[in-house]
Amino acid sequence: MFQIVSPDVNIDFIRLRKIALVFSAALILGGIGSLIARGGPNYGIDFSGGLMLHIGVDADVTTTDIRDAIADLGVGDIAVQQFEAQEGEYMLRVPTIDETVGGGVPALIKNRLRERFGERGFDELRTEIVGPRVGKDLRRRGILSVLFATLVMGLYIAIRFELRFGIGAGVALLHDVLITIGALSLYNVEVNLSVVAALLTVVGYSVNDTVVVSDRIRENMHRDQKSNLAGLINSSINETLSRTLLTTGTSLMVLFVLFSIGGGVIHSFAFTLIVGLTAGTYSSVFIASPVVEFWGAREASD
Repeated sequence: MFQIVSPDVNIDFIRLRKIALVFSAALILGGIGSLIARGGPNYGIDFSGGLMLHIGVDADVTTTDIRDAIADLGVGDIAVQQFEAQEGEYMLRVPTIDETVGGGVPALIKNRLRERFGERGFDELRTEIVGPRVGKDLRRRGILSVLFATLVMGLYIAIRFELRFGIGAGVALLHDVLITIGALSLYNVEVNLSVVAALLTVVGYSVNDTVVVSDRIRENMHRDQKSNLAGLINSSINETLSRTLLTTGTSLMVLFVLFSIGGGVIHSFAFTLIVGLTAGTYSSVFIASPVVEFWGAREASD
């Protein structure tokens, strides 16, 4: 079997738990600080409601040209920005407080853009219209789905193994979600339904890696009941290290390709998975396992 880590490697991961804790705390606090500074996540049309128009024009057309073309339409504050650094592609957003945005507003904007830029490569690439009530409901359901998935996964580990493993998995999953949401805020990535799907994927992936490590820890605990728990956990992590790195590495290779050349539409999905899978692999080793060791030491001292 192919291994990228020597079978006799013996890294003391438990000894590094305090450094890992400080590192994770810094990342989480940085993400929370970014969320506070920005007033919350950068919700997309899916969650905030309104009109989103994705257009393509010639590369020499600027955001200023587009703003000037639609400035006198009287349809509210229209935000114009370049789409994911794609040359010649722009996103127009019209926030709304009522349900009437789907009336003549999209046609009005498109007709004006077609009139001004019809000879400069204008092309309607995508249009999304979501009412504010629907957006609010989707946002609530998205948040609940991530929280519920995290809770159920932690409960599964607790039933499948032991309570301390479930607590470790729950803490690790919460860590992964917070790290990922913080990264989305720091890089101002739009949070939409595809990002929620990616977050749920992260939860499942992280649990999968945690199950492998936890199963090896439990197996070694039954095989060797004389050694201390910290040593058994270290041995278990080292024994599964090749599998962990290979699985994560191959997944990340695909995601980096999607992120680089997959186009702007899939950019936020790929970014979320890259951050989440990296955090999930890290937390299985440096968060979940130390929590199991801490809980075991606590039980032994009682």
